[in-house]
Amino acid sequence: MAAVSIALAFSVDSLKQSRSTNYGLSSRYPLLYSCRSHRASLRFAFPPSSHSPSVSTAIETGEEAKKSTGSYDFLEESFRTGRFLSNAELEKLKALEGFAYFQELESGSMWVRVMRAGEMDSTVNLLAESFGESMLLPSGYQSVLRFLVKQYLIERREVLPHAVTLVGFYRKKSDSCSDGEEAEMAGTVEVCLDKRGANASPPSPTPPKESPYVCNMTVKEDLRRRGIGWHLLKASEELISQLSPSKDVYLHCRMVDEAPFSMYKKAGYEVVKTDTILVLLMLQRRKHLMRKKLPPCISPSDIVGSDNELTSSANELTCDLTKTMG
Repeated sequence: MAAVSIALAFSVDSLKQSRSTNYGLSSRYPLLYSCRSHRASLRFAFPPSSHSPSVSTAIETGEEAKKSTGSYDFLEESFRTGRFLSNAELEKLKALEGFAYFQELESGSMWVRVMRAGEMDSTVNLLAESFGESMLLPSGYQSVLRFLVKQYLIERREVLPHAVTLVGFYRKKSDSCSDGEEAEMAGTVEVCLDKRGANASPPSPTPPKESPYVCNMTVKEDLRRRGIGWHLLKASEELISQLSPSKDVYLHCRMVDEAPFSMYKKAGYEVVKTDTILVLLMLQRRKHLMRKKLPPCISPSDIVGSDNELTSSANELTCDLTKTMG
């Protein structure tokens, strides 16, 4: 049984309809356009230029906006959305780019940050394997499932910074940074921060769209039962505390997943609603909708001052961060 439940925000039925769905380029790369009335409050965060006349024109317009609103090129390529962003959204993107959660475990070290574009395929494989395992799907369905999960992640990245996918990396303990094994991707989780980042068709029971929502959390099979799932959850809560005005966090847990349910209860989540038995007629597992009210956000200086172990862990994992991003 999986140590951490996965609650993908789309159903198998919706996946089957994907053959007739048009995933047009316009949905993946929104057309950049000029808007004179919003230049004072909006800035661009666009991907690298191409040979398309429409894109080059938009970049020229972006240069005009840059002069009046300040620089936007501090963002990495992975965080450039290709659409107009308000100053508040750009500040959130900057916070997401710098977000990092470090933790020392009994068996090693782990760190969590926002998924980069180059980590898309690894995250897709992790989600597809876990989803296939939880649904008892045949191995031949894995390639189709990976394709559909990738389309989902691409579409979800378009709503940055209102929703974000986090990835966790794990490294076994060693005496020195150079002698230890390289970090490997150990888990992932999706965090919806507000109503604009809410999924259009969330699982039932339906959570409030204006509240933060944690979903699609899974841990690599051979790395389970090491505390990785727990700290993926804690990293999600820390991010929500920093970026969301609402502190009521929701998540789903299937009734058959006893270990994840115990973990959520230990973390302070309480059941607010449960699926009726009628969902079994739709070939779905019954689920709990759980909620937790987060405490007030603690400033980063307070965290570092009270937790020297966190600081040493961050320094220890610096070389792993360089290896992974390289």
